[in-house]
Amino acid sequence: MPRMTMTTAEADKILSARFAPWVLDLGLTVEAVGEDRAVLRLPWSDRLAREGGGLSGQALMAAADTATVIAVSAARGGFVPMTTVQQSTSFQRAVTGADVLIEAVLTKLGRRMAFADVTLSDADSGVLTARASTVYAILG
Repeated sequence: MPRMTMTTAEADKILSARFAPWVLDLGLTVEAVGEDRAVLRLPWSDRLAREGGGLSGQALMAAADTATVIAVSAARGGFVPMTTVQQSTSFQRAVTGADVLIEAVLTKLGRRMAFADVTLSDADSGVLTARASTVYAILG
């Protein structure tokens, strides 16, 4: 399957058109897309912080899941229907008061399945905060 270059503006349109309102409320933006990856930014918000001031794990997991959709879309040259089959997330360090950069890198893209490794890093320091592994079924 030929790979096409997707712009960040096109990826942002997929984000705004295809995701539930509560995901959009996270404020995610697409920083970069490539043939096998996507980088999103999750802006710091007190609304997403848990007790103690760290960014909630639920927000980070949703961001990793969303970044995978954008990476698959970029690799396929546009959005296709897909669904999460599996996601495993390991949290390594709390994020407080900083944006998070989420990079989803496809490790395998087949006709019906996609696999990705996702890193989540403190945007200010570059320190790794979490890792995720995602598997998607491609429906279209």
